[in-house]
Amino acid sequence: MASLQSFRAQLTRLRRLSQPYFLPYTPTNGWLFALLLLALLFCVAGTVLVLLSGLMAVLGAIWPESTAQYLGGVQGSLQFLWTAPLATLPPFGPFREGLSLIPWGQLIVALFVLGLGCFYFFRSCLRQRRWVPWLLLGVIILMLLSVNGINAGITFIARDLTNALIDRNPELSYRNLWVYGICFMAALPIRTFQFYLTAKLSLIWRDWLTTSLVSDYFKDRAYYVLNPNEGSGGDVDNPDQRMADDTKDFTKEALKFTLDIFDSILMFSLNIAILWSISGELATALFFYAAIISGVMVFAGRRLAAINTNQLRYEADFRYGLVHVRNNSESIAFYSGEPEESREVGRRLRTVIQNFDLLIIWEALLKMLQRVGIYGSNFVPYLILIAPILSGEMDYGGFSQANVAYSLVENSLFFIVYKIEDLARFSASVGRLEGFQSNISHIDRDEYGDFFSDVTPANSIVLKGAAVKTPFSDRLLARDLNLSLSASQRLLVVGPSGCGKTSLLRVISGLWASPTGSVSTPPSGELLFIPQRPYMTLGSLREQLCYPLDCDRFSDDHLRSVLQEVQLQSVLERYPSFDVKQDWPRLLSLGEQQRLAFARLLLNAPKVVVLDEATSALDVSTERHLYGLLVEREMAVVSVGHRPTLASFHDLVLELNGQGGWQLLPAASYDFGHS
Repeated sequence: MASLQSFRAQLTRLRRLSQPYFLPYTPTNGWLFALLLLALLFCVAGTVLVLLSGLMAVLGAIWPESTAQYLGGVQGSLQFLWTAPLATLPPFGPFREGLSLIPWGQLIVALFVLGLGCFYFFRSCLRQRRWVPWLLLGVIILMLLSVNGINAGITFIARDLTNALIDRNPELSYRNLWVYGICFMAALPIRTFQFYLTAKLSLIWRDWLTTSLVSDYFKDRAYYVLNPNEGSGGDVDNPDQRMADDTKDFTKEALKFTLDIFDSILMFSLNIAILWSISGELATALFFYAAIISGVMVFAGRRLAAINTNQLRYEADFRYGLVHVRNNSESIAFYSGEPEESREVGRRLRTVIQNFDLLIIWEALLKMLQRVGIYGSNFVPYLILIAPILSGEMDYGGFSQANVAYSLVENSLFFIVYKIEDLARFSASVGRLEGFQSNISHIDRDEYGDFFSDVTPANSIVLKGAAVKTPFSDRLLARDLNLSLSASQRLLVVGPSGCGKTSLLRVISGLWASPTGSVSTPPSGELLFIPQRPYMTLGSLREQLCYPLDCDRFSDDHLRSVLQEVQLQSVLERYPSFDVKQDWPRLLSLGEQQRLAFARLLLNAPKVVVLDEATSALDVSTERHLYGLLVEREMAVVSVGHRPTLASFHDLVLELNGQGGWQLLPAASYDFGHS
C-alpha cells in the first residue's frame, strides 16, 4: 500500500510539472490530459493508415507488378486491416460474435475521428500556443509509428530471406535482401528527423518551464522569502541548479520517457499479433517472464531513486562551495583562509564521493539483475519452440520470424528493466523540481507572514504603532514605533550593534512585515535602498549606473556628468566605453562601488532614499560631498551610520536600544558619545 501511495504521489508531481505546458493544470483535470494523449495516438494511427493506403493505391496503379513483387507484404497487411474483422485474432476470441462484423481499418478510422473530435471539443484548452507542442508530439509519434511499421515488415522479410537462403534460391534471396536494405534506408531519415524534432520540442519546453519558474521565483519576492540565509529556506536548496540543470534534465528525460513509452506501445501493438499467430505459448511465457523481472527491478530501484536525489543535492552543494570561493577570493586571500576553505570544499567533495560510491554499488547490483533478466530471456524462445522445430511443425524461417517478433515485443515489455537507472535519476529530478515549483508558486502567507508586508503607499514614510521583529523568531527589536518623515526631511538611525537598525530599514522598504501598527512608504520607484555593499549587476557599466531603469533613458553625456558628480572620473579613464562588461565587484573597490551606487541614486531620482551605512568605505570629505548632493536635490533620507559627522546632514536621530525601546531626538543636539 505504501509503495502504491508513493507511486501515485510521484505521478502527481510529474503531472504538475509536465501538464501545464500542454494543458492548463487543475488538480481534477488529469483525466483530460490522459484523454488527449490517447486521442493523439488515435489521430496518428488513423493518419498513418490513410496515408499508407493512399500511397499503396497510387503505386499499385503506376507500377502494379513491381508493387506486388516488392511490397506484397504491405499490400497484404493493408488488405487484412480493411477486410479482416477484429475476431480473427486469438486475444479477441471470447468476443468473437460481437466483433465479427467490424474490420480493423474501420475501427482505426472511427478512433481517428473520435480523436479529432476530442481536440476540437477541448480546443479552448489549447490556446496561448499550447497546440504547438501537441502538433510536434503528434509528428514525432507519427515517425515512431512509421519506423515501427517498417520493423514489423522486416520480420516478414527476415522470414522470407531465411527460407530463401536455406532453399538456396538466389533470385528470392537477392530480392529480399534489396527490400531489406530499402527498408533500412527508408527508416534512417525518418529516425534522424524524429531525433531532431524530439530535441527541438525538449528545448522549447525547457524554455517555457524555466521562464515560468523564473517568473514565479521573482513574483512576490519568492527569491527573498525562501532565502535560506533568513532561516526560511526549508527544502529549497540550490535554486540556481533547480532552474538551470534540473529543468534541462527534466524536459529532456520526460519527453524521452514519454516517447519511449509510446514507442513500446506501438512496438507491442504491431508485433504481438505476429508473435501470437506464430506461437501463443511463446507470447504467454513472455508476458509472465517480463512481469516477474520488471517487478523485481522496480522493488530494487526504489532505493536507487533516493540515492540519486541525495547525489543531485550534494553535487549542487559542492559546486556552490567552489562558486563561493570565487566570489569571495579577495577576502579569503586577505585572511589567508586557504586551509579552512580547502577543508570545507574537501568536506563537500567527500560527501559527493561517499554518496556516489553508494550509488555505483546499487547501480552494479541493478546491472546484475538486469543482465540476469536479459540473458534468461534469450532462452525462452528456444525452450518454447524447440519441440515444434524438431518435430517439423515449424520451419526455420518461421522460427527466425518468431525470434525477431519476440525480441521486439520483449523490448516493449522490458521497458522498466532497460530504463531502471534512468528512471531512478529522472524520479529524483522530478522530486526536486516539483518541490521547488510548489514552494515558489504556493508560498503560504501564514507560514511566511513575517515577509508579507502590508505597506500602504504614501508620499513619505509614516510609522504608526509599528514594531520590528526578525522573521521566524520572537525577538522584538523595537515596539510601538511612531514617526513621520516629511518631504526633504532626513533621519539618522543609530544604536549598538545588533539593535535592529538594518531590520528597521527592511520594514520601511517593505521586505519585512510589522507585526503591529501600520507602515506607509512611497510606491516602488520613488523609494530606493542602498546597502553597505552595493548590488553590482551582471552587465555593462551603463547597466550598472541605470539599474533598475531602462538604459535608453540616459545619454552618454548624462552618465559622464553623474560619474563626475560622485568623483568617479578614474572609472571613466579606465573604461571610456559605457558598454564594456567586466566583473565589477572584483575590479572596483568598495569605496568606488559606494560612489557608483550614489551615481545610480542620482539617476533614479527617488523621493526617499534609504542608506544602510552606504558611505562606510569613504573618507569624511567624500561622504560630506555625497550627502551634499542629496541635500541639494531635497531628497528625504533615512540613514544608518556611526560617524558623528553624519549628524550635520540629518534633522532627526532615531536611537534604538535593541530591547524594544527607542527615542527620537533632534540631530543638532544629539550626543554620539552617549549612544
